[in-house]
Amino acid sequence: GAAVRLDVEEVRPGEALLAFGPERVKGTENAIAMLNLSQRGDLREAASNLFAHLQALDRSGASVIAVEPVPPDGLGEAINDRLMRAAAPRDRSGAAS
Repeated sequence: GAAVRLDVEEVRPGEALLAFGPERVKGTENAIAMLNLSQRGDLREAASNLFAHLQALDRSGASVIAVEPVPPDGLGEAINDRLMRAAAPRDRSGAAS
């Protein structure tokens, strides 16, 4: 449902935030909901939480999920690939276009 905006530097009013690690981007107070893939910045924990967190933030009512940068190293490459797929434009049937 919600659009996904990757590698954000700032959260816009009304967005949900998918955070990663202990430090936040600017504008966190603008988020209507926030979940952290891994407070410690652990990529294995982040991968484990990815789908559930995206689904929960999608249900938050936000039209956009802002995603903090996830390092592309190791398992981060797979996490970023999945996030890019979630951010891909969709046609009316819900299929990626």
